[in-house]
Amino acid sequence: MMFVFSTVYTLAVLFLSTKAEPKSKSCIEVRAAYSSKGFNVNDVPNKGVHGAHLKVCPQGYSCCTLEMEEKLSQQSHSDLKAPVSQLSYNLQSTFKQRHSHFDQFFRELLDNAERSLNDMFVRTYGLIGAVNLDSMLSEFWEDLLERMFRLVNVQYEFSDAYMECVSRHTEQLKPFGDVPRKLRLQLTRAFVAARAFTRGLALIPDVVSKVSTVSASPSCVRAAMKMMYCPYCSGQVALKPCQNYCINVMRGCLANQADLDTEWNNFLDAMLSLAERLEGPFNFESVMDPIDVKISEAIMNMQENSMQVSQKVFQGCGQPKPGKGTRSGRSVKETGFTGRFRPYSPDARPTTAAGTSLDRLTTDVKKKLKNAKKFWSTLPETVCAGERIAGGDDCWNGTAKSRYESVVMGSGLANQVSNPDVEVDITKPDGVIRSQIAALKEVTGWLKAAHSGNEIFVDPGEDDEDGSGREESGSGCDSPSCDQDIYFSTPPTHVNPRLVVFPKDTAGGARVTRGSAALALCGLTLALLAPHWR
Repeated sequence: MMFVFSTVYTLAVLFLSTKAEPKSKSCIEVRAAYSSKGFNVNDVPNKGVHGAHLKVCPQGYSCCTLEMEEKLSQQSHSDLKAPVSQLSYNLQSTFKQRHSHFDQFFRELLDNAERSLNDMFVRTYGLIGAVNLDSMLSEFWEDLLERMFRLVNVQYEFSDAYMECVSRHTEQLKPFGDVPRKLRLQLTRAFVAARAFTRGLALIPDVVSKVSTVSASPSCVRAAMKMMYCPYCSGQVALKPCQNYCINVMRGCLANQADLDTEWNNFLDAMLSLAERLEGPFNFESVMDPIDVKISEAIMNMQENSMQVSQKVFQGCGQPKPGKGTRSGRSVKETGFTGRFRPYSPDARPTTAAGTSLDRLTTDVKKKLKNAKKFWSTLPETVCAGERIAGGDDCWNGTAKSRYESVVMGSGLANQVSNPDVEVDITKPDGVIRSQIAALKEVTGWLKAAHSGNEIFVDPGEDDEDGSGREESGSGCDSPSCDQDIYFSTPPTHVNPRLVVFPKDTAGGARVTRGSAALALCGLTLALLAPHWR
């Protein structure tokens, strides 16, 4: 009886061992697949060996040695990183290109505006010296007031001291009506929105670049090795992982990255909202184009109210001295303005090197922003798709060719506490990821402020610990009126502004002072924009 039992036991062991041992043909396939990875084919045994020495893959008879397992583990690290890096690179390249287009577009539009405005001033007032757009606008209204005041009072002589008195009363006099305030408001909103949006575009590739530097943990590499290459050890080189198995491994490996998703999506929503503003009331081109019309309106206000303005000045600053001689003044008709300020050529809209319009740029980037939503939380599903995985029961579940039965984990670090395939320490969030979450949150605040017409300014020299910055007020708008053009509807193309052309002689002198608070703010906006566009 004992002999029979012993014989049956021996036969059973031999049967099971034979069944578990990879066939010689399978190890040959492993040799070919292993060498295709760049490894030495001689590392692979000709036939199955006992795998008790293996640290990751199932033990038993195997086509893998410990040396092979270590090399394949290194390979799995690269193979795990490759699809994530490619997807990140594609996203990074997309927004680097869009940022370059926007940055180039706005910079050239500014340059064109500066040249065009300067040309208009030269034609209108004579050569007033080499000035750039920000200083030109900041000093424009005070210089314009002086020239207009002298022109409408040619029978008097005014000293510099007298004109300083006039400047001091500019706010009370409001010689140009409400034009300076409205123009400043429009310019501020448009420039702040444009710069904030461009900065937002620059942030996207920066965040992606930094997040892509986060290394996989040892437990993640171990899980990737088990998923990708343990089938080699059992001689099943063509066997691919089950989809849910792959998703669980990738959600464990990318748990920290998935935690970006909330602030990432908030940031993209803020970008999309600001893009709507750029297409509407904060449209940079729409604000820049009719500036000459608005300046003409201001000058007409001064012309129509010149007598009242002059009387108030005489009452406040004293009666001026009569001129020694009568200056010849030219009428409006005689000096009709022949040119218009345009930030781009009338023959093509626009003429920037970006080769497009703001509307087309914005429409394109909105599509890209929408496609980028939930990028981080859906990375596992994106990676675990197509030829990388197998469906049904014909897939590798981590131990054998069979259906994967474990529950699929949720996204994010906190949901990996019970991940069956990757050991994740949920108490130690990645520092790089956390810093990028903070950066996204901060810039989202800037974008929301810009959406309301305000700008949050952070002095680089200050330690802004809470990331809140300091909000510059005075141009904000939280009401539905932000969605409307607060100044003009689109001006008719036949408008011929009744702009006074001042004599090119410099009789009486021209002061360069900073008396107009309204346009000084406008100039400040441009000064902030042009040198620090990025």
